[in-house]
Amino acid sequence: MSTAVTVGRPAADSAPSRQAGGPAQAWRRLRHQPATLFGLVVVLGVVICAVFAPLIAPYAPDATDFQAPLTGPTAEHPLGTDDLGRDLLSQLVFGARTALLVSVGSVLLAMVIGVPLGLLLGYKGGWYDRLGSRGLDLADALPGLMVGFVVIAILGQGLGVLILAIGLIFCMNFARMTRAITLTERKKLYVESARVAGLRNRQIVFGHVLPNLAGPLAVQGAVFLGSAIKVEAALSFLGLGLGDDQPSWGGMLGVAAEHQADHPYMAVAPGVAIVLTVLAFNLLGDGINDALSGRRRIRRRTRLLGRAVPPRGEQDPTLASVAAAPADAAPDGVLLDVRGVSIVADGPDGETVPLVHDVSLTVRTGEVLGVLGESGSGKSMLVKSILGLLPPGVRVAGGTITLAGRTLTGCTEKQLREIRGSGFGVVFQNPQGNLSPVHTVGRQLIDVVRAHHDLSRSAARARAAELLDLVGVDDVERRLDQYPYQFSGGMAQRVAIAIALAGDPDLLILDEATSALDVTTQSQVLDLVLDLRERLDMSIINITHDLGVAAETCDRVAVMYRGELIEVSEVSALFDHPTHPYTAALLAAHPTADHDIDRLPTVTDGLAVGAQAGK
Repeated sequence: MSTAVTVGRPAADSAPSRQAGGPAQAWRRLRHQPATLFGLVVVLGVVICAVFAPLIAPYAPDATDFQAPLTGPTAEHPLGTDDLGRDLLSQLVFGARTALLVSVGSVLLAMVIGVPLGLLLGYKGGWYDRLGSRGLDLADALPGLMVGFVVIAILGQGLGVLILAIGLIFCMNFARMTRAITLTERKKLYVESARVAGLRNRQIVFGHVLPNLAGPLAVQGAVFLGSAIKVEAALSFLGLGLGDDQPSWGGMLGVAAEHQADHPYMAVAPGVAIVLTVLAFNLLGDGINDALSGRRRIRRRTRLLGRAVPPRGEQDPTLASVAAAPADAAPDGVLLDVRGVSIVADGPDGETVPLVHDVSLTVRTGEVLGVLGESGSGKSMLVKSILGLLPPGVRVAGGTITLAGRTLTGCTEKQLREIRGSGFGVVFQNPQGNLSPVHTVGRQLIDVVRAHHDLSRSAARARAAELLDLVGVDDVERRLDQYPYQFSGGMAQRVAIAIALAGDPDLLILDEATSALDVTTQSQVLDLVLDLRERLDMSIINITHDLGVAAETCDRVAVMYRGELIEVSEVSALFDHPTHPYTAALLAAHPTADHDIDRLPTVTDGLAVGAQAGK
């Protein structure tokens, strides 16, 4: 139907978006937060004391003055001495080293244990997540200090044992947080785009999901650094820390407790040090959170908008039932063959809820097939069954899906990965959501190219540049090193198309790919897609609710309503002579230039008129 269209590259669409971001912007926000700056100054002071303790402290930490035990502040001992005549100021300075070593070491160990565990549970889901979550609940039920007591009782005292004990106390917190965020991240478009592009699970988890955890992990890590100092102080106070040969603030408090009646000043310095350091880490964590989010903490009121959805079990009386034609052998020239596919959602009580019922359609080689219907009609669910991206609890209950002679239904994730990217590519609705925000577009393109082609990194970068040029991106060498936020919506969608084409697919699926764009940019992207269809001899499925887009881009159109395929026709025939009442109502509800009407017609109005005419 369509001929090649020249791809336009307007300057307005190719200009990078002026969005704020990056480390410099975060640092500027951080500097304007006095509380955060105070915390940063205190932490820097502790770090300096820890690193340069031998230069700062007036005495060695174990140096004793038997002539001056338990003295108050003097010129020689500004903070006084303990019961063995050791200088409290020196003990305090060297105690900063112990506090930092234990806190940093234990938090890093907790991350090493907890983060991979949380990633596994959150990304795999299913019985992994159910069993793992119960294990996390049991581990959280154990008192933290009790875990420390057990570890120290078994392994003895020492720096490594103390780090291990505190790390085990905190690792479950990191696992729980990582799991919760991963559960959210795995549903985002950039993860689904990476899966459809053919990347392996470990590439997605560690290359795409994990970098998006950097902000929350930094905040959580800063807070737990302070908590680790408190736990170390408590264990040392009870005599379960590093012993008398290693100074610590908790140990100083333990000695001070023995002499609190006659020498109460001994507890002041270590107590203030612990309070200030813990407070500083908490303030720093809040500041990092505010800086990364780009705003101060404010309360927002979320308004939930929704509309009633008719029960799926009820059939509209004005809608005639259309039986699917029996699935014969696929004719020559058919790339995708969907036969009698039904999709259901499994309910909690064992019942099933039908989502898509007995759908059969084909996509021919080189054809653009449009899939029309209202929101909730089953368009995207049908395509997700083709991609193997149905959400948990939703499954294909019947029928077969065949792509280029290869059956997709019943394939494992590993088998689907061999088809994704090379057999089919997909572009989702949100232009920025298609791309990982923490990697350059070049990195994302190169990963997909190398997943499908045995190329060196330099050759893959050259291929990535070719793909960007193919989809109409100017100055490709510079653009490869830019991040998604530096692209406008239209340019981001062009990059998403380039990623979808990186594996040389036979079928390109557009899932409302232009609905989030303005009219001008939408037209440019559609022209680009049609041009690519001609140049690359691809087939295209264009899922849309926009009748104008379907009319301009499609060869044939399939119309869905409440999970059923009610009409498939050549585009001109469908728009001129719709055969089904719902299709006619859908066309009648399309806005026109008529300004003499009181309100725009709806699909319900059209169905009512059709029912009245049929009586």
